[in-house]
Formats: sequence, C-alpha cells, structure tokens
Amino acid sequence: MSGEAKRKKKTTINMVEGSLWKNIFLFSVPLMFSQLLEVMFNLSDVAVVGKFADYKALGAVGSTTLLVSLFVGFLIGMGSGVNVQVALGLGARDKRNVEQTIHTSLILCFIVGMAACILCFVLARPVLTLMKTKEDLLEQAVLYLRIYALGLPGMAVYNFGNGVMSAGGDTRRPLVYLSIAGILNVLLNLFFVIVMHVAAAGVAIASVIAQYVSAALIIANLLRREDECNLSVKKIRLHKDAAKSVLLIGLPTGIQNAIFAIANLFVQMGVNSFDTVMVSGNSAAANADTVIFNILNAFYTACASFIGQNRGAGNRERMKKSYFISLFYGAGVAALAGGVLLLSGRQFLSLFANNTEVIDAGMQRLRIMGFSFVMAPFMDCTIAASRGLGKSVVPTIIVVMGSCVFRVIWIYTIFAYFHTIPSLYLLYIFSWTITAIAEGIYFGIVYKKTVQRM
Repeated sequence: MSGEAKRKKKTTINMVEGSLWKNIFLFSVPLMFSQLLEVMFNLSDVAVVGKFADYKALGAVGSTTLLVSLFVGFLIGMGSGVNVQVALGLGARDKRNVEQTIHTSLILCFIVGMAACILCFVLARPVLTLMKTKEDLLEQAVLYLRIYALGLPGMAVYNFGNGVMSAGGDTRRPLVYLSIAGILNVLLNLFFVIVMHVAAAGVAIASVIAQYVSAALIIANLLRREDECNLSVKKIRLHKDAAKSVLLIGLPTGIQNAIFAIANLFVQMGVNSFDTVMVSGNSAAANADTVIFNILNAFYTACASFIGQNRGAGNRERMKKSYFISLFYGAGVAALAGGVLLLSGRQFLSLFANNTEVIDAGMQRLRIMGFSFVMAPFMDCTIAASRGLGKSVVPTIIVVMGSCVFRVIWIYTIFAYFHTIPSLYLLYIFSWTITAIAEGIYFGIVYKKTVQRM
C-alpha cells in the first residue's frame, strides 16, 4: 500500500460498508468542530469586543449576526450541493462525473461568493436600518458588516473544498485547516482590539484574513491529492450537466439556510423594539443558537453524505438507517446542549459580556431556547435526508411556509399582543414542530419512490 493510500485510509470514512453507528459518529465529530470553527470567526469577534471594548461595540457586532448567518448559510448550502453530488458519484464509482462536478463546483462557488460579497456590502446599511438597529450602534455595525463581506469569496471556496473532502469521507483535514485559521482569527482580534484599539473594524479585518487562510489551505490539499477528489488547475471549467446538478441541490439548500436568517431578521426587529441592554443581551444569547445549530449541522451533512453515497451504490437499507441514526445523534446532542445551557447559561453569557444587566437580559432568551433545541433536528435532519435523495426544491418550499411565513405571522399576532421576550422566542419550537411534520411526510413519499426505482 502506497504512502498516499495509507494516509487516505486513516483520514476517510467508508460510507457504504461497516457499522453506520460508528462511521456516522466518526464522520460527524471532526465536521462538528469544523462547522463550529467556521462560525467562530464571527463569535470570536463578538466575544473580543464584548470583553475588551464596551457593550455598545458588542451590540453593534452582535446586531450583524443574523445577516452574517444569512450569507454564511447560503455559502454552506452551496457546499452541501457539492457534497451530495460528489458523494453520489463516488458511491456509483463514476470518476468522470466526480471530476466534472469538482472542477465545475469551484467556479460556481467562487461566483456565488463574489455575489454574496457585493450584496452584503451594498445592503449593509439599508438592511440594518430596516431591522431598526439602534442609532448608537448603526455606524459600527455597518462598518463591521462591509469589511466582513470581503471575506465571503474565501469562505465560499473553503465550503467548496469542505464539501468535496467530506463527500469522500475526510472530515479531519478540513478541521485542521479551519483550526489554524480560527486560532489566527482570535489572535488578530486581540491584537486589533487591545493593542490597536480598533473594535468593530479590527475584528472584521481579522475574520477576512482568516477566511482566506482556510481557503488557501484546503485548495492546496485538493491540488496535492492523488485520488478521485484531486483538483487540477488545467481541468477547471464549467460542465453544463454537472453545474445543473450542483445548483439544483446547492441553490435551494442555500436559499433554505438564508430563509431561516431572513425569518430571524423579523425576530431581530422584535428584539430591537426593546432597549439597548436587551439588544446586547440578545446578541450574547444568540451565540448559543449559532453554536448549537452548527454542531447539529454536522449530523445533517453526515445524513446527506451517507444517503448520497449509498444511493449511488444501491444500498437501500443503509439509506434508511443513515437517516434514523443521524436523527438520533442530532436529537441527543440538541437535548444535551439545551440542558447545559439551562444549567450554565450565565457562565456562557459571561464569555461575551461583563455587564450584569446584559447577562440578565440574555438569560431571558436562553430559558426559552434551552428546551426548544431538541425539536430542530426532526426538521433539519429530515430535510438533509431528502437532499441526499436528490430532492431540495420541495423541502425548501416547506421551510418557507413553516419557518418564514409562520414566524412572520406569529410576530405580528402573538408577539404584537404580548410584547414580551418569551412570547417572541416560543415561535421557534412551534415553527420547528410544524415544519418537521410536513418534511417527514414528504421524505417518506420520496424515499418509497426512490427505492422502487432502484
């Protein structure tokens, strides 16, 4: 066995053979930390300004979290499209399809990253104003978001590479690359805020640098590879069929992720109707959502990847088992994380804020969300399972109705009547439950049709 083959065996997970319980777990754990580190770019910005600047800087950077999540979610969705199509090709042992998908996807993801950069830069002020961002926070928030936007093309390229490598069963090396970039991000954050006394702009610049470092590292790996996931500069071009396949999964998934953020913009508008202390407390508490959702996303990616490869290999039973095992892991971790937050919420919030009033305000949100998180995997893992079967458009429509439309109606009815923090955040568990039921019915129908065709 060659040195490259030995290294590949150590770092990749076999999705079509062996124990699914073990392999999904081993696949998900590195990806969990990788997803977490990706959002840490923004979270470390919030933490550093919250601890070493003032609560207004915390509120300013924190006010951009939902917009950042919108664009990051869209780019992660594009990476999911790459992941599913590469996994399908690998499972079917179709080297030509894998090659065309990889080299087409790099172009697509970079273009989408550039478009996200331009939109984020242009829309920063109008959207933050529409969200009723406090006047004393607005200028720093706009500055932070516009600088942060410059790193989105780098993030898009990283998600492309992560999608390719995770489809091949390698989730460890993307974690290593993102860890390096994450450490650099924190060090630069501290330098800009403590040494240079530049708060919002400084931490944004640090994030941009870190994004391009992670992209460069993962591209360097793909260029060196000698297996099916190799990237060759000479072969980079658009292939019509490959582009269509990636976009049919990636765009709806990206839109779906963005829809959650758009729906949450209405939630942020509700939060902004309270005072600045509550806005800052909410900004600190919202970091828990970001952390937990990105941890859970590892199991959703595992679900789509394992179903995709086993669909390509014609393994019917492993497809169904991959879904239920991923759902079990996701729900278990969500319940555990929610319990930890209920018990240790104040300690968590102290990572982002020093002010006792801000922490008290943040706890109002955590007390509601702590017991709500367990319901999210029943929706999101089912959506990922449908994506693994090659279906992404209908699940996205269901999400629009169950999460976006429902939440907006809730805000203008239930929240408008009570106007309390609990009445605002209870909308999450209700919208997740409704959407999960609809997504489950759709997945059951699609799975039966898929199995009949195999």
